[in-house]
Amino acid sequence: MITKRPAAARGHFDHGWLKTWHSFSFAEYHDPAEMGWSSLRVINDDIVAPESGFGRHGYRDMEIVTYVFSGPLQHGDSMQNGTVIRRPEVQRMSAGRGVMHSEFNASTSESVHLLQIWIEPDVRGIEPEYEQRPYPDAAKRGRWLPIVTPDGRDGSLRIHQNASLYATLLEPGEELVQTLASGRRAYLHVVAGDVLLNGAPYAAGDGAKIENESRLALAARGAAEVLLFDLP
Repeated sequence: MITKRPAAARGHFDHGWLKTWHSFSFAEYHDPAEMGWSSLRVINDDIVAPESGFGRHGYRDMEIVTYVFSGPLQHGDSMQNGTVIRRPEVQRMSAGRGVMHSEFNASTSESVHLLQIWIEPDVRGIEPEYEQRPYPDAAKRGRWLPIVTPDGRDGSLRIHQNASLYATLLEPGEELVQTLASGRRAYLHVVAGDVLLNGAPYAAGDGAKIENESRLALAARGAAEVLLFDLP
């Protein structure tokens, strides 16, 4: 079964310095029917104005993945990491028993556009961890490139959960098929463009909750960027 999560149904707030869309309940947006999907808890689509951002704040016991589309994101944390994240880099932070961090747009002129993703871990109270790696667009073209996995395979970022995140870039008319193991769930998020998922249309910002499906057929109607979560 595939249940569409339309982009327009997401929680949306315009704070001036921040335009944000929440696929699942987060902060001021609360929908008891949209509290996440399997271990996937948050997908926030954020556009941050120049020289603005999120001040120092804390997390614990959460796997946090930051996927930057455009612009420079300045990160700092209590693990003494201080870096600027730019496409095609992706960041993974395991908050574990507690970490403080901040995120700001490092540009004086351009917005930064990113997805922040939270996945609930299968262990708690661990030492906080940090990774940041590039995943070039060329490596995503026409295939599902593993970005996040439980075992760090093929250069992916390692999280503490039996969940994987894949990314792809498709040209118009290109098709891609993915199989799911029995008992697994999935979530698909369209980053950009228009696609057909098992024949149904999806556009930028749309998501799909997937269960009891063994085969996912993705066809691009235009140039598209898509994320796929393979979940327990």
